[in-house]
Amino acid sequence: MSFVVTIDGPAGAGKSTTARAVAARLGLLYVDTGALYRAFALKARHAGIPIDDDAALERCGRALDLVLSGSAEAPRVWLEGVDVSEEIRTPAVSELSSRLAARPVVRRRLVEIQRALRARGPLIAEGRDLGTVVFPDAEVKIYLDADLATRALRRHRELARRGMIVPLDEVRGEIASRDERDRSRVDSPLAAAQDAVRLDTSGKTVDEQVAAVLEIVRAHPAFPDPAGRAGRDGLDD
Repeated sequence: MSFVVTIDGPAGAGKSTTARAVAARLGLLYVDTGALYRAFALKARHAGIPIDDDAALERCGRALDLVLSGSAEAPRVWLEGVDVSEEIRTPAVSELSSRLAARPVVRRRLVEIQRALRARGPLIAEGRDLGTVVFPDAEVKIYLDADLATRALRRHRELARRGMIVPLDEVRGEIASRDERDRSRVDSPLAAAQDAVRLDTSGKTVDEQVAAVLEIVRAHPAFPDPAGRAGRDGLDD
């Protein structure tokens, strides 16, 4: 089995930024599990599938034509041959993906896809249930968190960089709602694994977050020698 690092945590905690940087530094495959859920949500939205239509959602998942490509620094998401890397990051798709993630039929299918990626080699994956459900035997489990104000500001700035101007109060409300939904869902709720290392990123710079995670990963006795894997920080599936 390949060496696996999981980074879980709520929206805006710094999972994606940190995981991408660590993957690039260590030559690990980078897996953005949120992109899988967002792509599924976009496909379901285009098909007009109701959130509670489990039969249709299952068919949607089985027919999911999804490719993750590029590098850790510049990952791309392709849905049915179309680059949807920007489209899946809109507030509307984010909200729908959170709602669909609470549906067991959706989670089961995407967990299958995520676990299959382990065959590709050592990887670092970020999401919400990786250390508890998807990769419970991962060698390194990290749980990133930050206070709501910090997370809302980060997401607000991220949206602004993408040209989406959303009031900060609205962003804060959406994140708070998503936190409640993610933590209270019956199937695979957002929670830190018992053996996860917890890191509070409130007030930390990106460099500080990355350095802390690198130290934890490199200290693990099973951490593989990354020699010869330079550049293999993206994936196709």
